[in-house]
Amino acid sequence: MRPIYDTWNLGYKSIFGAVRQFETISFTIRLPKDVKPDFPPVMVLFRTGFKERFLNMNRIEEEEDCIAYTTDYNARYSDVHYYYFSYTAGGIRHYIKKVDCHLAAVDNGDLFQLTVYGSDYETPDFLKGGVMYQIFPDRFCKSGKVHENIPAGRVLREDWGGTPWYRPDEHGHVWNNDYFGGDFAGIQSKLGYLHDLGVTCIYLNPIFESHENHRYNTADYMHADPLLGTNEEFAELCSEAKKYGISVILDGVFSHTGADSVYFNKFGRYPEKGAYQSKDSKYYDWYTFINYPDTYEAWWGIDTLPNVNENNETYTEFICGEEGVLHYWLDQGAAGYRLDVADELPDLFLNNLRKSVKEYDSDKIIIGEVWEDASNKESYGVKRRYLLGDQLDSVMNYPFREAIISFMKGGKPIDFINSVMTIIENYPKPTIDVLMNFVSTHDIERAINRLGGENCDDKSKDWMAERWLTDEQYRNGKNLLKAAMALQFFLPGVPSIYYGDEAGLQGYKDPFNRRCYPWGHEDKELIEYVSELSRVRKSIPNMKAGRTYFVINDEQTVDERVIGFTRQGVKDYIFFVNRSGDSVCLKGLSKLLPRFEMPEPFIGRYEDDDLYIEPYGYSIVTARFVK
Repeated sequence: MRPIYDTWNLGYKSIFGAVRQFETISFTIRLPKDVKPDFPPVMVLFRTGFKERFLNMNRIEEEEDCIAYTTDYNARYSDVHYYYFSYTAGGIRHYIKKVDCHLAAVDNGDLFQLTVYGSDYETPDFLKGGVMYQIFPDRFCKSGKVHENIPAGRVLREDWGGTPWYRPDEHGHVWNNDYFGGDFAGIQSKLGYLHDLGVTCIYLNPIFESHENHRYNTADYMHADPLLGTNEEFAELCSEAKKYGISVILDGVFSHTGADSVYFNKFGRYPEKGAYQSKDSKYYDWYTFINYPDTYEAWWGIDTLPNVNENNETYTEFICGEEGVLHYWLDQGAAGYRLDVADELPDLFLNNLRKSVKEYDSDKIIIGEVWEDASNKESYGVKRRYLLGDQLDSVMNYPFREAIISFMKGGKPIDFINSVMTIIENYPKPTIDVLMNFVSTHDIERAINRLGGENCDDKSKDWMAERWLTDEQYRNGKNLLKAAMALQFFLPGVPSIYYGDEAGLQGYKDPFNRRCYPWGHEDKELIEYVSELSRVRKSIPNMKAGRTYFVINDEQTVDERVIGFTRQGVKDYIFFVNRSGDSVCLKGLSKLLPRFEMPEPFIGRYEDDDLYIEPYGYSIVTARFVK
């Protein structure tokens, strides 16, 4: 029997996934013939804060075992909509709601989601089809320049690759004041390496002057940190990177500043009076004091990170104005911003930030740090509007990361499929094209540790500090990482390599996931594998312009060791990734792909209609989608 309703099937919902404002969508349900509605069913649709709309459904045809009803909806409002269907039979009202991610059931389940994004919402082309590389600036590469006038309180270490300091002082404070000396010139010296790796965009963790090595406690937005180099050296890095076809994105930390900053100046480092020192400071209104000056609102209660009032007019102008922070660094060559803790940034500030960046250049990108499904995220009781066309272009794709890692560690294929497809279905297509897909970042343990090592969630930092994978754990972690990266590179979005992942760099949680890049001790076989993924990705036009893919074998699993999916275009590319240490053969591939004609090999061994997938490897075929 056919499903009552299926959001993944164009025979039920005429446009897959999110829709553009003013597009018209047809919704169709199919009721069994033995169900006799007292009157035609209705579709019930609403937006948060608005009344329900009831759309009458018309009977369109009688099929072999069901009767189909349909209705059209013109998506006039950019917003997240929720809907369900209802019919009355024998005087009893019944509801058709969501179960199993995309299918429907009668009288139980959840609401379906329909994302409607702005009619003119587009995202920058430069990132589409590319490869991102995330760099923690202090730990990637140092040029060896002699630094003069090192700010007080910093320790410049000479043991590149040593374990980052992590123990608190006698007052329980971790100062994060040890620096290994990575700088702009060091990054510039490795542009050739990054180009050979296939990188088209560098994302830099914060570069603004700050007095901790992570630099998330901004001291001066208008100056690069002196250990990294000068503003002019950053501009030179951007200019040289452009020659390699590489753009540079900056980390924007705008929800808080450092207490040790020009603006707050708690420790008197700077000559100008800060908000902590005087209520007459021009920065005083940026902050919220509870008991002046020592008690104030701070990010997660950390007193070294005082919160700012983002919608304060002078602060907004300082960041978003024509002479502000955003435009200044775009002038120096930045290609856009990744916004730290986007959940902490209010809607009005995000609206102003987008307006500022896009008025400067519509091809500059804005990526938000959001850990959940960003299409329906609530923070501080507010339903967020990140992806409707007036705030973000993209987000960090944590849901994909968790789906990939879980599958690699033995999770069910259907759980992987549902997790990935939920994001694909809820996000606008312009967003999907530039999603930041990663398996490691500076905030989570490195994937090779997560995949090959022990679980560190309940472990102390002392345990993590010098905890290295055994040879066997490393081999296992590396093999699983390779399969995970195949998914990362071929799923919709843009793969983001966390510096050193491609070289086998290990590390549990912060700060051990921020070790120095192991120059001279790289896993060169792994680097070559990642370079290969980049070359294959670049050779497939669908990675940039292809339509949203549809997962194959979603109702029955051919082999639980293998995930298969398509990237659609003039011809479809069908990817198979093997998470196991066994060689897998999919016999009779044509029969396993009933919706495609003429499978042909692209990557891997395909003979006599049998497809072979190497251990922890991938194979790709091309075919023509016919139904």
